[in-house]
This record gives sequence, C-alpha cells and structure tokens, in this order.
Amino acid sequence: MNTLLRVLQYLRPYRLMVIGTFLFAGLTTAFELVPAWLVKILIDDVIQGQRVDLLGWVFAGLVAAYLLRNLASSLRIRLNNTLEQQVVHDLHVQVFGALQRLSISFFENRPTGEIMSRVLNDTEHMQRIFVDGLEGVITAGLTLIGIMGVLFWLNWKLALLALLPIPLLVLGAMGFTKRVHGYYKEIRKGSAELNALLQDALAGIRETMGFNRQPYEQDRFGRKSDRCRQDTLKAMCLWSFYSPGMTLLGSLGGVLVLWFGVGEVLQKQLSVGELVMFVSYLALFYVPINQIHSVNHMLQHALAASERVFDILDAVPDVHDRPGAIAPLKRLKGEVAFHHVRFHYRADVQILSDVTISVRAGERVALVGPSGAGKSTTLKLIPRFYDVTEGSVTIDEYDIRDLPLSFLRSQIGLVQQEPFLFNGTVRENILYGNLSAEQEAVESAAKAARAHEFIMALPEGYNTWIGERGVKLSVGQRQRVSIARVLLKDPPIVLFDEATSNIDTETEVKIREALNELTKGRTTIIIAHRLSTIQDVDRIVVVDHGRVVEDGTHDMLLAKGGVYAGLYEAQFQV
Repeated sequence: MNTLLRVLQYLRPYRLMVIGTFLFAGLTTAFELVPAWLVKILIDDVIQGQRVDLLGWVFAGLVAAYLLRNLASSLRIRLNNTLEQQVVHDLHVQVFGALQRLSISFFENRPTGEIMSRVLNDTEHMQRIFVDGLEGVITAGLTLIGIMGVLFWLNWKLALLALLPIPLLVLGAMGFTKRVHGYYKEIRKGSAELNALLQDALAGIRETMGFNRQPYEQDRFGRKSDRCRQDTLKAMCLWSFYSPGMTLLGSLGGVLVLWFGVGEVLQKQLSVGELVMFVSYLALFYVPINQIHSVNHMLQHALAASERVFDILDAVPDVHDRPGAIAPLKRLKGEVAFHHVRFHYRADVQILSDVTISVRAGERVALVGPSGAGKSTTLKLIPRFYDVTEGSVTIDEYDIRDLPLSFLRSQIGLVQQEPFLFNGTVRENILYGNLSAEQEAVESAAKAARAHEFIMALPEGYNTWIGERGVKLSVGQRQRVSIARVLLKDPPIVLFDEATSNIDTETEVKIREALNELTKGRTTIIIAHRLSTIQDVDRIVVVDHGRVVEDGTHDMLLAKGGVYAGLYEAQFQV
C-alpha cells in the first residue's frame, strides 16, 4: 500500500487531468445506466402498455445515451493517456537523474543491462498503474456506486441477494494479492537478469564469434529465458484459478436474484420489465467487479516493478558533497597529495596501505608497479570515484572531500586505459570536454592530440558517425580522440591510465606526442604499463601491494636495483 501511495504522488502536479478523468468517468457511468431503464419502459409501457407513441422517444434516448457514453469515454481515455505519458516521462527523467547522482560503486556492482531494465522496462510497467490501474479503478468504482444505488432503489431485497457473494470475492482478492505479488517480484528480477545477459552478449559479440561460442551463448540465453517463462507461468496459473473462480462466485448472485425475482413476477409483486431492468443492471454490476479483479492482477505486476524503481530513487550515493562545501573562486594550481591513505573495497581486503605521495603543480609523475598493486585505485581516489577509508587526499591543500564534486571534477581530465566514446560523431565526442566550444577550438584540440589528420581522412571528417563505443575507430584513434576531449576541457590536472600495449610503434609515437601536448603546464599522473613511455617524466612512484615502495627518477630507480629495476629488466629483458 505504501508503494501504491508513493506512486500516486506523481499525480499531484496534474490534478486537473485527474479531476477531468474522474468527471468523464462519472459521465460515462451515468450514461451507461440509461439504456437499461429505457428497456424497462420499452417492455412495460410500449409493448405491454401499448404506448406506441413512446417508441420513437425510447429509441432516440438509446441512441443519445450510447453517443454521449462513448463521447465521454473517448475524452476520459484521451485525458488519462496524456496523464499517463506525462507521469512516465517524469519517472524516466527522475530515475535517470538519480543514476547521475549515484557513485561509481553502484554501477560497478550491477550489470548494465539490469540497470537499463529498471530505468526503461520497470518504469514502463509502472505506467500500468496510471493507464489500466487508475482508469480502471475509477471507472469500476463509479459504476459500482451508481449501479448499487439504482439496485437498492429498484428492489432492496434483490439488491441484498446480489451482494451476498461480495465477502467471498474480497477474501479471494486478498489471498490472490498476497501470493501473486511475490511471483511478480521474481518475474521482474528474472526479466532484468535476462536483459543483462542480452546486453552482455551483444557487447561481446566479437568474442563470441572469435571463440565460436554461439551455441554456448544460445544455451545460456535459452536457460535464462526458460526460467522467466516458468516464473511467469506461476503467476498465470494462479490467475487461471482466481479469475474464473471470482466470476463463478459473482454468477451465484445472479442466480439467486433470478430465482427470487421470478417468484416476485409470478406473485405480481414485480413486472417483467422491472425484472429485466434489474437483471440488466446486475449484469453491469458484476462487470466492474471482474474489472477490479483484472486491475488487481495487473497492479501487483506494476507494484513489483515500482519497488525496483524506488530502490534506485532511494539509493544514497557513497560519495557526496559535504554540508557547506564551497568551491574556490579560482582555478586550482594542481598540487596533489596523498596523506597516509588507506582504502579497501571490502573490509577484509586492504587495497592501499598508508600511501603518502606528493605531486607539485605542473609536475609529471608516473605510477608503476605489478598488476594488482593498487595503481588504478590510487587514480580513482583523486576525482572521488571512491572516498578514502583513512587519511586524506588534498589538492592545493584543500581536502577534496571539502570541495563540491562538480567543481573537483571540473578541474580534472581523465584519459582511461580503454577510452570510452559515445555513439555519435567525432565532433560530438570531442565536444564532450567543453559543450560550448566552437569548431575552431575542437580542431585545435584534435591537432594537439595528433588526431586531426586521421579525422579529416574519415568519410565525413568531424561529422563521421563512429558507432557504439567508437567501434569504427582503431584503439589508437580512440585514444587520441579521448586526449583531444581532455585538451578541450583544459583542466589543471590530468590523470592518464596509459594503454599502449596493443598498438603499433607509429601510433604509440603519436600518442606520446599527444600526451606531451596534453601535459604541458598541467599536473599529470600517469599509470604506466610500458615503461618506455615514461622515461622522461619528472618522477616515478613505484607501488607494490598497496604501498609506495620507491620514488625517484628513471635513472635513480634503475641504479637502486629495486622493484622498478626488476620490472624494467623483465619488460626489456636487459
């Protein structure tokens, strides 16, 4: 119930549409009641009473009632659909906005496809509350109230007989609701897992083809899909008993009314027309009851989806602005320092242990070390993708936790090991560094990144569509476009997770030239995978097992004969 009330809060900005839906639903119900009363006049007055003069009025009234009923229904549907689409739009925007506020840990711990399922599929299922749910309940409720009043006005004894099955219907609905809600939670979970598997399979289609694993992927998808089928069938099986059962109970009320009503007609206590009218209204009475059962079925599916959406809306980011965080009035110089930093993703596995590093403004520092030493984690702490467990990270002597996140990240340029490009044009991807930049600035950044030449050779130059993740470009080209993006941003601090192990020598030279352009006058921290690319940096910091074990220039560290010397000898087989 709390979930339903929370969903209905989204209607508050659209009160007039809600009122309009109620109004036209009421008019639809009112016009729905007219035909049965006219049929009673037709039987008792026109046929049995020989009032032929009323025949034209009766048929004119029927035509008018049907026309007005359908006009009101059309306006109700149009209003309700407009309301539904507006609310779904609000939900999409709000959920996407919530995702933008969450921390990196939220995304690293969940499959992308599962998150997509919540944003798109689950919010789409929520709309059933506003389309079939709200509309159905309003229409059915008003119809029930109207017909119940008419039934008691016509014959209170028959009306009481008609209501006898209602307690059983209520108990049945309560039992069904309790069981089916759990089924639908499993269905939504299974659907999200299937979506995640599909997204993963499509993203890795080249690996699937390369390893000839199409049958394996087909089997995985088939098993997951079959699980979803079984979960859905459980809910459908329950519905297959519930729906006919509720209809049967409702029919018993009709049987009782006919049994008693025929006796009343035979005893001249009730006219044939009155009995036909009562039975006609009774048929209308059980239609909304059955409609409410169907709405309840749909509602449980929608509420299960709503709970998953609210999980995102209620998620609290691990990293957030401290109260009173104020951005400095000037651009940062870029003095970066780690002070006795400790960090872990899980409490039982320490990643960084008492790390202390000092980088002067404009200095170029390389982080090297064995795989798993903690280099990438160290880099992630600077833009606060994660917060330190102990100690602090400062920039220009500001604890970065005291700076607004938006300001902090505006001062940092990040070039990742596997550069991510959006499914758009080359120009749009470079512009991501500064959305208001002119074409001249875009080209200047591309030239500095040694990317302009190959971009101009593309079919449409800067307007060439590069596909999802920049799939139409080579690794080296994607790297240079990502460097151009950071150059256009023009931050005082650059973090570069170098990835040159799988590119040719010529491309490596161009990336090194681009990197030199990028790092001029900026504080630069580079994670080095190929030691040949960092011999001209100002300092090299060696990290091993989450600790800083060496710090110095290339020549100093080679002469020392420690961890760095060992890495260098292993890489170059000196």
